[in-house]
Amino acid sequence: MSAPDPVKFLLVDDLDENLLALEALLRRDGLECLKARSGDEALELLLVHDVALALLDVQMPGMDGFELAEFLRGNERTRHVPIIFLTAGSADARRRFRGYEAGAVDFLQKPVDAGVLWSKSNVFFELYEQRRQIIAQRDELERLTKNLQLADRRKNAFLGMVGHELRNPIMAFGAGLHLLRRRPEGEAAEQVRGQMERQVGHMTRLIEDLLDVARIDQGKIVLRAERMNLADAVALAVELSRPQIDGQGHALTVNLPEAPIWIHADQARIAQVVSNLLSNAAKYTPPGGAIRVIVRREGAWAAIEVADTGLGIPAEMQAQVFELFAQVDRGEGQPEGLGIGLALVRQLVTLHGGGIELKESAVGRGSTFLVLLPCAA
Repeated sequence: MSAPDPVKFLLVDDLDENLLALEALLRRDGLECLKARSGDEALELLLVHDVALALLDVQMPGMDGFELAEFLRGNERTRHVPIIFLTAGSADARRRFRGYEAGAVDFLQKPVDAGVLWSKSNVFFELYEQRRQIIAQRDELERLTKNLQLADRRKNAFLGMVGHELRNPIMAFGAGLHLLRRRPEGEAAEQVRGQMERQVGHMTRLIEDLLDVARIDQGKIVLRAERMNLADAVALAVELSRPQIDGQGHALTVNLPEAPIWIHADQARIAQVVSNLLSNAAKYTPPGGAIRVIVRREGAWAAIEVADTGLGIPAEMQAQVFELFAQVDRGEGQPEGLGIGLALVRQLVTLHGGGIELKESAVGRGSTFLVLLPCAA
C-alpha cells in the first residue's frame, strides 16, 4: 500500500533566514513545506497545490500579507485555507481588525515562540488530514454504492435470463410429451426423444454451472489436486467440447509442447476451465470458423491460450467479461447461455493459484483468452 500524500503548508516571507527558521520549527514526517518570497510567488504555488495552512509575513515589499490574504479569500480554490499572520511590527487593534477582516485565524508576534507556533499549526494540520480522510471515505462509499447498484441491476438481468433459459427447455418438454402421447412410436417419436435429451443436457449444464458458482462463493469447492500432465486435461476438454465444435463446422487446432508440462491441480476442474473456453469460442464463432488451443511453458507458469475467429468483444465491454451476472450484449440472435461461464472459469483458475485474462479481442475478428497456472515443483 502506497504512503499517503504529505500534508502541505505554505510559508511566505521575503527573508530567506525567516523561511528556513520557520521550516525547521515545523519540520516533521508527513509534512511538506512550500516556500514563497513574495505574494506573487505564493499565488503561483497555490494555483497547483492544496495547503492545510498559510503562514504569512505581514510586512513584505510589493504585495503585503494583508493584500495576499484578501486574494486568497476572493478565490474559490483558496478561500477556506486557514491563515496565520506573522508580524514583527506592532499588532495594534486596527492592524488586527484588518487581518481578521482579511480572513486570518490568528496573529503571532516575531520572534515566534516555537511551542506556540507548533501547537497552533498542528491543529490545522490534523483538521486537514481528518477532512481528507472523510473525503476519501465519502468517495469510497460512493464507489461501493455504484458497484452495488450495478451488481443489483446485473443480478436482476441475470435472473431474467435464468428464467428464460429454463423456460424454453420446459416448454420443449411439454410439447414433446404431448406429441409422444399422441404418437408414442415411429421416426417422429425418436426425433422428439432426441430433442428432449438435448434439452435435458442443456438444462443440466446450466444448473451445474449455477451450483459451481454457489459452491465457490460459499467455499465448498474441494480441489482433488495431484501432480498431472497439463496435456491430459486439455485432451479431456477437447473431448467434452468436440460435439459442439463439430456441430458448428469449426476447424480446431491443438498445439501441445513435446515435453510434458506438470502442474499440481484438479484435472477435472482444469478440463472444465478449458472446456468452457472452447464452448464459448464455438458458441460465439459463426459456423465454419477456426479455434486454436496453444499450450506452452512461460517460466514458472503453464500457459493455455484459446483463440477463435468469432464475433469478438467490443472494447467498452471487455472489462466486464469475467464478472458474475454480467453478459456482453451482442445484439439480436445472441447465442443462448447465462453468461456465467467466464466468471466460473476465473474462479476455478484463481482457486489453483493462477490467473486469466482477455489477451486480445476485436469485433468481427475474434478473441484470445490466456490462462496461467503455476507449474509443479
